[in-house]
Amino acid sequence: MSKPFSAWGYTGFPWTPFAGRRARFFESGEVRLAILSLLSEGPKHGYQLMKEMEERSGGMYRASAGSVYPTLQQLEDEGLVEAAVLGGRRTYSLTAAGRKELDNDPETVRRIWERAGQYEDWRGCMGPEAVVVYGPLIQLLKTGLQAAGRVGGKKEGADRIRTILERARRELEAL
Repeated sequence: MSKPFSAWGYTGFPWTPFAGRRARFFESGEVRLAILSLLSEGPKHGYQLMKEMEERSGGMYRASAGSVYPTLQQLEDEGLVEAAVLGGRRTYSLTAAGRKELDNDPETVRRIWERAGQYEDWRGCMGPEAVVVYGPLIQLLKTGLQAAGRVGGKKEGADRIRTILERARRELEAL
């Protein structure tokens, strides 16, 4: 996967096309791998799985019952998980076949939870208290893009813009 604006060190907002992927959190087949991955940590019921996916994404992704329960049923039909009623709840456990399925694609599993971590990184800046800086941030973005247009791709100009923006970032991080 390419990283847009990599010359500037920009990796994108996790929910936008700038991040190099669709706005959907899970790509095809990833919900099942995420569920298998969570079940590899121990038995869980559907609600626990939904809550863990939400927590791991910093609340930016909320799994729906309409995606989790049909996936669990499919995984059970395929023999990858088994269900048992524990404490009045239908609880799912990973089978040996489920462990094998999970072990077949460790790279995708890693990417799923890495992406979840990126979402979690954004959690703190999406609350109502952050709204007060949206206007100035938009103005800074606009001014930075206009400056980039004025320097016309010249390395010295791009380096100067990057230096200014990095200084602002460091000062904000120090608050």
